[in-house]
This record gives sequence, C-alpha cells and structure tokens, in this order.
Amino acid sequence: MSEQKTPMQRALPGLLIAGSLGGVGIVMVSLLSLAPKVDDGSAPIAATAQPTPTTVGVQNAGAFVLAPTVGPGGKDAPLTPARLDAPPPLPAVPVVAPIPPTSKAKASKTGKAKTGVRPIRIKIPKIKVNAPIGGVTMGKDGKLGTPPLTKRNQAGWYRLSPLPGEAGPAIINGHVSTRQGPAVFDRLRELAKGDQIYVYRSDGKVTQFTVSGIEQASKNAFPTKRVYGDVDSAQLRVITCGGVFNQKAHSYTDNIVVYATLSKKAG
Repeated sequence: MSEQKTPMQRALPGLLIAGSLGGVGIVMVSLLSLAPKVDDGSAPIAATAQPTPTTVGVQNAGAFVLAPTVGPGGKDAPLTPARLDAPPPLPAVPVVAPIPPTSKAKASKTGKAKTGVRPIRIKIPKIKVNAPIGGVTMGKDGKLGTPPLTKRNQAGWYRLSPLPGEAGPAIINGHVSTRQGPAVFDRLRELAKGDQIYVYRSDGKVTQFTVSGIEQASKNAFPTKRVYGDVDSAQLRVITCGGVFNQKAHSYTDNIVVYATLSKKAG
C-alpha cells in the first residue's frame, strides 16, 4: 500500500524549483546593475559622455596638419600645400648673386612691351617646355592675368615682378590646358627639387634656376606671401592650374607653384 502525500509534500518540489529560479533572477538583476549602460541611440547626443582621446586618436589627427614647409616633389609624390605662414623652400644648390637691376620693359596700351629688358623664352628640359614669354598684368578683380587662350604654348611674365635673375621673386605663369588640348605647363607638376629651369632675356643674359620645391594649393587659400613676398636672392615662381576642373566656372580649384632659385647666369 503506497504512502499518501499531503498537499504540502506534493507542492514542495515546485516551490524549491521556483525558489531556485527566483534566486537566479535576483543574481542576474544584481549583475546587470553593475554592467555599463549601452548607448542604443535613444538618449540625446548631448547627454552622452565623450570619451577621452587616446594616443592613437591624437596621432591620427596630426595627419591632417599642413606641412611646415613646401615639399620637394618627385615622381609619384602627391603634391600637398604647406602652411600659409611657411617660408619659401630652402635652395637646393648654392645660390649665385643676383644680376644688377636694369630698366624693365614698359607696357603700351595694347599690353605689348615698348622698351627695356624683358624675359623672352623659358625652357624646362625635364618636361620638354620651350616657350616664348609674353607679358601679363593684374586685372581689376585682383587676379593675375594669363596668356591668351589662343596661345596655349605661351608663358606669361608678371610685369610688376622682378626680371628673372634680379633680386626678388620673378613670376611666370601659363595654362595647363585649353579647349585645344594640353598647354605649355601641362606637365609642370612633374618637376622636383634639383630640376633646372632656364629663362632667356632680351638683353642676351641667360639665367638658370634650380627647383627648390613644389606645392599644390587651393585658390581659396593661395600662399600669397610665400609666392610674392620679398626675398634677397634671385628667385623664380612658375605657376599653373591644378586640382579639379569646374565645368561651369571654366577654371580649376587649385594652383601648382614651383619655387626655384638662381644657380647660374651667363651673358
């Protein structure tokens, strides 16, 4: 004859199981209360605590800092701008004394030179440039003029800048392209520190400049002081366009600037 269990005895196993599960539940609640809160995006951004920057984060942020000076350029080297307050790059080779000042050519109403000495030709052997030089001036909008688009193989000398070979920064510019195709300075970005640029003058003098650096800078942050600022030695700046071409504005976003210093003179 089997033993009869009371109602309490029959319910005891279930109560023990329920008690065990209840204990587990209490333990889980206690552990979850100690875990860090997970931001699921429901809280306002302002209420979310900002993490302390790590060493890696600081190092990566430095990658966006502009270079302290103009880079040397080179094959397959990306061209980047230097800080606006950076000086012109140091000469690549020993410099020579500037040519004594002479009277510069004066422009007539048509823009053509009347009298005086002027640069007449520029040669850059590395990129196969051999081009005549005309004169350009500053427009009413404050922008430096360029050679006519119809003369894509012509460079322009800024008449208010020094004669190439004389003390100061001589300015020569030219187009990178026109509707007819590549122009005089299409390959200017290929130049690098140590390359040679020759400028021939109407007085028979030949000046050799050695590239000291090259950069590509936004036209909205053009390094005016570095390009046009006064210097004691005879230097040269060769400028063309670069970056992205804006079809609507018919212009490029950037300028490519080559910096060079007089290294030889003859004549």
